[in-house]
Amino acid sequence: MPSPTVLVLPGYGDSGPEHWQTLWERRFGYVRVVQDDWEHPQRDAWVANLDAAVGRAPGEVALVAHSLGCALVAHWAARAACDRVVGALLVAPPDVDEVRHLIPEVESFSPVPLASLPFPAIVVASASDPYIEPGQARAFADGWGARLVELGDRGHINAESGLGEWLEGHRLLEELLDAGRR
Repeated sequence: MPSPTVLVLPGYGDSGPEHWQTLWERRFGYVRVVQDDWEHPQRDAWVANLDAAVGRAPGEVALVAHSLGCALVAHWAARAACDRVVGALLVAPPDVDEVRHLIPEVESFSPVPLASLPFPAIVVASASDPYIEPGQARAFADGWGARLVELGDRGHINAESGLGEWLEGHRLLEELLDAGRR
């Protein structure tokens, strides 16, 4: 069975050259879903771009989302056909529903759907993420029917967290994909 197409879903502002998502694209050949406007995200436009990317991908698909990309997956899964998705790695979901964490540019993503995702998922959270409280990360994982992996104090789990290629995270993706092959 061929490997799934891995779609990379950055969050607000995109993922820069030193972000683990970009490094994974370079190393493993994953495909970034490019949004029309990274600085002024509109939920419906982002959902449409993700839907089109899944439609173009051959065979099965895995999703690797960071930050606002996690909320994107929840919104997309609530309204799209997800039968080709074998799993999603959801890293550092932001709490766009909480005013302390909300910036006006991401308001269209609120409220984040908490329905169980129709595919296996792992939520990865940090105790020191400035955009979400640990309890809300747990609530997202529970609502989405996902396994929660807590990393301790790793900030927003981005380039500033000093993760480099973040091979620990890639092992989580491999676990998810291996489980989907059984």
